[in-house]
Amino acid sequence: MPKYQGSCHCQAVIFEVESDFKKTVRCDCSLCKRKGTVINLIETEEFKLLKGKEHIILYEWNTKVAKHYFCKTCGIYTHHKRRSADAMGVNVGCFDHLTLDDLEKIGKVEGSSLTLIEKR
Repeated sequence: MPKYQGSCHCQAVIFEVESDFKKTVRCDCSLCKRKGTVINLIETEEFKLLKGKEHIILYEWNTKVAKHYFCKTCGIYTHHKRRSADAMGVNVGCFDHLTLDDLEKIGKVEGSSLTLIEKR
C-alpha cells in the first residue's frame, strides 16, 4: 500500500497514512455535516503522526466515543478515532496530492442515525 503525507494548513501537524484512498465517505452527523469533510477510512496501524502532537487538540461530544482531532493553531480537522477500536478517519483535504476528482467513489455514512445521549 502506498504511503502519503498529510498536514494541517499551517504545517504544524504532519502525518502519514498507508492508503489507496478507495474508502472515502461523507458523514451526515451534525459535526461532519458542518465540517463538510470527505473522510478516508483507514485502520489505526495505517496512521502515523510525524510532527505536531503538541499542536493537536481533541474535541468530543455526545457519547464521547469518537475522538476528533484538530490543529490548535489553524483549526483544521486532521483525523479522528472512530467508534471501532481499530478504525480511524483522515481528512482527504489534508493531502496536497489529492483532489475530489481523484477519488473513485465517495460513499455515505449515516452518522446521524447513531445513538445520541440527548436530542436537542
